[in-house]
Amino acid sequence: MADTALQGLVERIGADHVVRRLGLEAAHEKQLLGQGTLVFNVENWRLAPWVVTTALKLVGLHGRARRNADRVEVRRNLVMSPRLPAAFDGFTILHLSDLHADISQGAMRHLADIVRYLACDICVLTGDYRGKTFGSFETSLALMKDVCARIKRPLYGILGNHDSIRMTPALEAMGIRMLFNEHEPITRDGATIHLAGIDDAHFYRTDDIAKAAAAIPREAFSILLAHTPESYRAAAAAGFDLMLSGHTHGGQLCLPGGVAIKLEARLPRRMGKGAWRFGELAGYTSTGAGTSLAPVRLNCPAEITVHTLRRLG
Repeated sequence: MADTALQGLVERIGADHVVRRLGLEAAHEKQLLGQGTLVFNVENWRLAPWVVTTALKLVGLHGRARRNADRVEVRRNLVMSPRLPAAFDGFTILHLSDLHADISQGAMRHLADIVRYLACDICVLTGDYRGKTFGSFETSLALMKDVCARIKRPLYGILGNHDSIRMTPALEAMGIRMLFNEHEPITRDGATIHLAGIDDAHFYRTDDIAKAAAAIPREAFSILLAHTPESYRAAAAAGFDLMLSGHTHGGQLCLPGGVAIKLEARLPRRMGKGAWRFGELAGYTSTGAGTSLAPVRLNCPAEITVHTLRRLG
């Protein structure tokens, strides 16, 4: 049974989900092979950070890559839809993803300075707050608390494949409404749009898009938070208008021109970063504010994104 710290979450989303997620976390901690959609989980290979760092040093790029990792750009994305209620024309969403806060402390300091000056109507966080996929998370939570305290708007979030469900009480204590295959209506001047969020579909496969969408009227404008964009087909089939994701880091270490050497996701490369479309579904994959394995980036800047919704027609 889940521990008492998670009792409130159990009452909200049910014991089955919480116990299942806890069981998967315990069973697959530090697992290298055959977890979720992965054949080999490089993030759990203890030599991976050393290999990445050493390779960059050998080719003389480590200093540059290390400096790049501490910089965070603010990007802006315009989402246009004829289904958007007129009351939400100009509505802004600040999107943070893949903070990996304990690994990316330089970026977190930069981020804390940036977010206090950004105007938005809501802020969403699409997972991966911890550096590793296992172990302690207290440092990450402490760094996140400082960032979240500087964002003055409502916050909504989901877990990623690096996160433990045990982090949820602390995240919600920061004011983040965590979504586990749930949705929240957002109202403005008598009109409503719907924001849904799913649990991790990549590593734990505890996502349930159908459940998240079940109470959303088909004619309503709806947004899905999904840590990985790999769920794009199911999101489109469920009728979502916009999908906000992260997970890929845009490749993190890229060739000149931003060409990713490797994307840890099963999806078309055009969906690996930035804005994309699949049928009627608009999507955006953030390159993330933090870094995985080691605090290094090449030809792939860290980002936070301000999405502006506009009514078309």
